[in-house]
Amino acid sequence: MTSVAERGWQALADSLRAAGERRLVLVEGEPEWCRSWVSGCLEVLDTSQALWVGRAEAAELAGVAGITSKQFKRWLGRETGVLVWDGWQGNPPDGLAALSGTLQAGGLLFWLMPPLEEWATFNDPDYVRTGLDQAEHHAFAARMAGVLAADADVIRVRQGHDGALVLPVVESGSSEFEPATTPEQAQLVSQLVRFGLGRRRRPLVVTADRGRGKSAALGMAAAELLLAGRQRVLVTSPSVDNLTSFFRHAAETLAERLAERRVDELMLEGGPSIRYLPVPDLLSEKPEAEVVLVDEAAAVPAHWLRAILLGWPRVAFASTVHGYEGTGRGFAIRFRQVLDRETPHWQSISLAQPVRWADGDPLERQVSALFLLSAESPKQVSPAAGDVVVERWHPAKACERELSEAFGLLVDAHYRTTPADLRQWLDDPGVQSWRAVVNGATVGVLWASVEGGLAPELAEQVAQGVRRPRGHMLAQSLATHGGFPEAAVQRTLRVVRVAVSEEYRQSGIGKRLVIAAAQACEEQGLDGLGTSFGGEPGLLSFWQACGLRVVRLGVRQETSTGEFPVQMLCGISDAGKQLAQGLRDRFAKHWPVLVPRHWAGLAPELVAAVGADLPALARLDAGDRRELESFSEGFRGFDLTLPVLRQVERCPGVMAWLAAKPDLALWCRAVSQGWAWSEIRFAGECAGQKAGEMRLRSLVRELLKNGPEL
Repeated sequence: MTSVAERGWQALADSLRAAGERRLVLVEGEPEWCRSWVSGCLEVLDTSQALWVGRAEAAELAGVAGITSKQFKRWLGRETGVLVWDGWQGNPPDGLAALSGTLQAGGLLFWLMPPLEEWATFNDPDYVRTGLDQAEHHAFAARMAGVLAADADVIRVRQGHDGALVLPVVESGSSEFEPATTPEQAQLVSQLVRFGLGRRRRPLVVTADRGRGKSAALGMAAAELLLAGRQRVLVTSPSVDNLTSFFRHAAETLAERLAERRVDELMLEGGPSIRYLPVPDLLSEKPEAEVVLVDEAAAVPAHWLRAILLGWPRVAFASTVHGYEGTGRGFAIRFRQVLDRETPHWQSISLAQPVRWADGDPLERQVSALFLLSAESPKQVSPAAGDVVVERWHPAKACERELSEAFGLLVDAHYRTTPADLRQWLDDPGVQSWRAVVNGATVGVLWASVEGGLAPELAEQVAQGVRRPRGHMLAQSLATHGGFPEAAVQRTLRVVRVAVSEEYRQSGIGKRLVIAAAQACEEQGLDGLGTSFGGEPGLLSFWQACGLRVVRLGVRQETSTGEFPVQMLCGISDAGKQLAQGLRDRFAKHWPVLVPRHWAGLAPELVAAVGADLPALARLDAGDRRELESFSEGFRGFDLTLPVLRQVERCPGVMAWLAAKPDLALWCRAVSQGWAWSEIRFAGECAGQKAGEMRLRSLVRELLKNGPEL
C-alpha cells in the first residue's frame, strides 16, 4: 500500500483498467465535506465518462454530467468511467444496483454517505417515498454497513482521517485486460443469427447478468442478419436510451455498408434496416419484420411480451438476470409457462463470462452481496426430507443464509423482485413474516404488513381522494375505490408476497402459511387479512382456498404484469367481517355495469371465477323466466334477452356452473363483456352471429333443465 500523494487516483484507475477491475470508494462524512472532497478528486481523474447522481448544482460545479437517482433508467445501456452516487440525496437500491453495472473496467464508484456506524439510524431521503421514514432503526442499511465494513476491497475515505488513507496496489498480471468478445458472446451471436435465419416459431430467450455483453451481442447479430439478407429487424426495449450499446455494435459490424445512421435506426442501401420502436408503438403499428428483438424483457409487462411473441415469426427475448427491473430468473420462470404453451420449441441461452470487466471483479461481488442479487432458493430439498414446520420469522434478524434462501424464493416465484423489495421487507415497521422449514432449509415464506389504523377524519379524506398518505396500499384502495372509509380506519394484515419452493408446491404449505397469518390477526386483534395480486384464475383459486373473498377488481392493469389487480379480504373481527361483506355486496351490485366498460378484454376464465366468487344478488321473476324460455326455444332475439341473461349471471351458482361448460368463452364475450358479434367471430369464438346465438340458446336450455335453481 502506498500513500495517495505518491500514487494518486488516476494511477489507481489506470492500474484497475489494466487488471479489468473496478472499486467502490466509500466517502464518509458530513454532506458538504463529502461533495467537496469528491469534487477535488475528480480534478485529477479522467471525467470524460463521469456521471454524478444527486443534486444538479453539485454535478455542474464538478463539471460532469448529472442526474437524480430517480432518473437512473435514462443511463442504462451506457458506460461510465467514474460514478459519483450522492447517498445524502437518497439511496433507492434499484438505481444504485443498476448504475453500478454501467462502470467499465478501471471505473471508480464514489458513494457519499454518513459514517458506517450511523447508517442504521440515517434518515435516508428516499424513505419518504415508500413510507419507511416511520422506522427508527433501518435493518437494511445496518446490514449494508456490516457487509461493507467487512470487505477489505472497499476503499474508505473518512472525514477527519486524512492521514490514514492509502490506496491499494493493483497488479494486472502477465497481460493487461482488454474488453473483447468472449467465446460465450460469440456463440450467442452465432445462435441469434441461426435463429433469425431459421424456422418460424422458434423463439430464443437470452439471460445474463450485467456486463456480459448481452446487448452488444444482440446488436452484432442484428447487423449480421441484415448482411445475410433480412430486410427488417425490429428491436424494442423500455427505452431507446437502453440500446446505446446495441446500436453502436450493430453500426460497427455493418461498417462501410451502413448508408444511414440515426439514434433509433440503421439503414443499408436499398432499404434493409434495424429499427427501434417502443413496445406500445410496436404493438399498435404492428409493422412487418422477419425478426423482433426484445431487450430488457423483464422490464416489459407480461401481456405485452405474449403479444410480441404471437405477433411476429421470429422473436428473441433478452433479460438481465439481476437488476433494477426485476430478475431475469423470475421473468424466465413466469414467462416459461407462456412459451411452453404457445411455442413449445423455444430455446434458451445464458451468458456467465463478463465482458466489460474481469471475472472476480470486487465491485460486482460487493453489489451482489449488498442487494442479495445472487440469492438462491434451496435446491433439491426432497419432500421426504422431513416434517414441514411453519414458524414466525423475522427477516431483519435472520442470518445471511436464511435471508438469502427466503429472498431467493421470492425471486423465483414473482415476476419482478428487486433490491427495493429487500429493503421494504427488512425496514417496514409493520412487517410480519412466516416461513416453512424442512430440516433447517426454508421451503416457503410469507411476507405481510399491517395497514390502516388511520384516524376517522383522515380516512374520510382518503375515501374522498383528498389525501393519500404513504403506504397502506390495500387499506387506501378499499377506502377510495371501494367507497368504504372504515377500510382505512380498521387494521388489516396485507399479504405482500407468498412463495413456496418448486419441490413443495401443491402440498398445502402456502395455505398453512396464510392460516398462520390469519391466526396472528386474531391474536393481535386485527380486523382482517387481505391481499392484492395480478388477476389470474390459479391465484384466485389459491386465495379462495385460504378463506379470502373478492372485494374489488382494479380498473387499470398493473405495470409489472399487465394484469388487473384482484383484491381479496377475510374479515377477522366482527367489524372486519361487516366491512368485507359490505365491500362484496357493493362490488357485486356494480359488477354487471363495470365488466363491459373496464374488463371487456379480461380472460373469460377470470371473469367467471370473479363472478362466481361474488354474492349472488339476483332472482328471476315469472316474466324473466318466460323471456329466458322463449330465447332458449328460438322465439326471442338475443339483444332483447340480453338484460335477462345478465341477470341470470347473478343468480346463485350460475357462474360456477357456466365455468365448467365448453361455451364459457362465448357466453362471457357475448353476455358479460358485451362484445359485438363481429369481434367474437374475429376472436374465433363462433362462426358468426347466427351460429353463436344457436349455441347460447342451447346453453340456456341446458341451464333451465340441469342448472342451479334460478
